[in-house]
Amino acid sequence: MKAILCQQFGPPEELTVSDVPSPPIGASQVRIAVRACGVNFPDILMIQGAYQLKPPFPFSPGLEVAGDIIEAANDVQELQIGQRVMATMMYGGFAEEALVPAAAVLPMPDAMSYEQGAGFPLVYGTSHVALAHRAQLKAGESLLVLGAAGGVGLAAVELGKHLGARVIAAASTDEKLEQARSYGAEKLINYSRENLRERLNEITDGKGVDVIYDPVGGDLFDQAVRRIAWEGRYLVIGFASGRIPSLPANIALLKNASIVGTFWGAYMLNDPGVIRDSFAQLTTWY
Repeated sequence: MKAILCQQFGPPEELTVSDVPSPPIGASQVRIAVRACGVNFPDILMIQGAYQLKPPFPFSPGLEVAGDIIEAANDVQELQIGQRVMATMMYGGFAEEALVPAAAVLPMPDAMSYEQGAGFPLVYGTSHVALAHRAQLKAGESLLVLGAAGGVGLAAVELGKHLGARVIAAASTDEKLEQARSYGAEKLINYSRENLRERLNEITDGKGVDVIYDPVGGDLFDQAVRRIAWEGRYLVIGFASGRIPSLPANIALLKNASIVGTFWGAYMLNDPGVIRDSFAQLTTWY
């Protein structure tokens, strides 16, 4: 089969297309004929050696795929040959075939295309697990989404609205904010020309934000964490800014606030049932 390979850490231009043998299937796995594969920020980090996970060379990037099951291990009962599915993995999706643990595979809704399926698990899975499972977001609470026009950001805006939150979107341009508004944001902050702390203080009447969803880190973290509400939850999703911020622990103490990490991919190794339950809920809303 053909696969896109990373032979050494570097930019996307250094990836190669090669013929590689199809790996043998293992227990509790399925083999998927890949029809579409999502491209995500972690893929870029991984091939540059800047991600938490560093696979051995050569490896194929790709965290999420959609396609058809063409083989299943003998102990897999709930999935069928020929079934249209979407799936997640730690890497290996940029190939004609992907071996995936059955626990990380979910049947696709009939109305969902392969392209939609390949772009669904990571952004919506991350946002749903973060908001519903980790932060326990409640209807009527305020939700700030930083980087609100990115992949996970837009998903967080949409899901936050669906869960009944009052969504505040923050992004760097008015065009991005209008996109966030179309997904359900009620209040908008352009942090390239507005002071984030001051605007949050105005919007919340000085009470602060109940849940903050942050895939950016850096300077935005430094500002947003100081506007967290009493018993608020600060969701650490990633560091797209390139800087991992230091936590002002006194704020967590004084506000009785929680700093909550959400490394969605780690659930596949440690508690895959969380991902499966999340997918099941998400597909009922699709």
